[in-house]
Amino acid sequence: MENPLTGPSSDGRVLFVSCGAHAIQDGLTALQYVLLPILAQVFGLSYAQVGLLRGLSSIAMSSLEIPAGIMAERLGERPLLTFGMVCAGGGYLGVAHATGFTLIALAFFLTGIGAAFQHSLASSLLVQTFHGISRRRALGSYNACGDAGKLFFTASFSAALGAGFAWNTIVTLLAGAAIGFALAAWLLLSRVGAGAAPRTHGNRNGEPLAAPHTPSEHAADNSGQKRRGRGWGIKEPKRFALLGTLIFLDSTVQAVFLTFLTFVLLDKGVDEAIAAGGVVLALTGGMVGKLCCGFLAAKLGDRNTFILVQLTTLTAFGGVIALPAELLLLTLPVIGIFVQGSSTVTYGAVADFVTTDRQSRGYALIYTLSSAASVGGPFVFGLIADQWGLDGLLWTLIAVTMATIPPSIVLTTKANMAKSHQDQS
Repeated sequence: MENPLTGPSSDGRVLFVSCGAHAIQDGLTALQYVLLPILAQVFGLSYAQVGLLRGLSSIAMSSLEIPAGIMAERLGERPLLTFGMVCAGGGYLGVAHATGFTLIALAFFLTGIGAAFQHSLASSLLVQTFHGISRRRALGSYNACGDAGKLFFTASFSAALGAGFAWNTIVTLLAGAAIGFALAAWLLLSRVGAGAAPRTHGNRNGEPLAAPHTPSEHAADNSGQKRRGRGWGIKEPKRFALLGTLIFLDSTVQAVFLTFLTFVLLDKGVDEAIAAGGVVLALTGGMVGKLCCGFLAAKLGDRNTFILVQLTTLTAFGGVIALPAELLLLTLPVIGIFVQGSSTVTYGAVADFVTTDRQSRGYALIYTLSSAASVGGPFVFGLIADQWGLDGLLWTLIAVTMATIPPSIVLTTKANMAKSHQDQS
């Protein structure tokens, strides 16, 4: 269905900006994994200081994602999305020119602030622009671009470092690219009128112009307007809470798998350099999985796709335990497809439970849950690994993956998706 506010050509620009912002912000965040060892060597940092730097960035991001979503309802996604990329780029410029630990810590905190102004805002832009089946495909592309950014930034940094460039020169160039894209994103979104403050759009009488509603959404919004007021706009709180639980568990599985994959490979006797490359292989598969699962959900429905992916993930984790190192390395891209592809399905379902005028806020809440899982999950599973070893960690991961299947009842079936698409047409 064509967006009546923008049109088909502008839809592509919104998708480009959203995907580009995701690639840059996730790329800058992943850059920390290859940058922190160099900072530790250059500035003589302890492991505790390295952990603190990583934590500062994550805490800043997770604590500000909900406020960012709420602010977008008044200011619009466009200025905040631009601010986030400028802020993240500026933070890494600070890292590149820092002279000691305190300045690095402040710069890392600034990068986390910038990263908070992206996920919920870009997701909200997409769900306002795309509808029905096309929304799943757009979110699939968006999620895949995040992993593409991780691969591009880490690979570019490593390649340039190997070519003899100074680490701070490389970081400066990547930070500059983020700031440059921020300015381009502002211009592109301004031209199509996307992401502006809701009150800046109006009809001929000067009244606010709401985003387009489907007939069913319009009736639901009118009947619940007084009750909703300034709330969160959650249509079915109990089902939304179940979806949040599902996303929290699924995000925990993904974060723990990527965090401890290198250790699993080292435990199987893989060389350190090759073990680090194993994460890149898994991320590559994840990029493909997030893209493909968006199209698969459009064909099979969210629920069937999610269950299929999770059942395959259980088999994949069994392979991680049983396979020898050589075979495991060969299958890591395939394993990454299924372990990470499910997020496209779950995040795509969020829009079904949040009213049109509260999409930014709803996605901010979900991404905060995901960030909390990424911070707390690796720590808790690290304690499990200390007590029962890496095999114990993997078996626990299998149990948590199984626990995600019952809550998937909240996801949309193919029949429900077809009905929604027919209503919007």
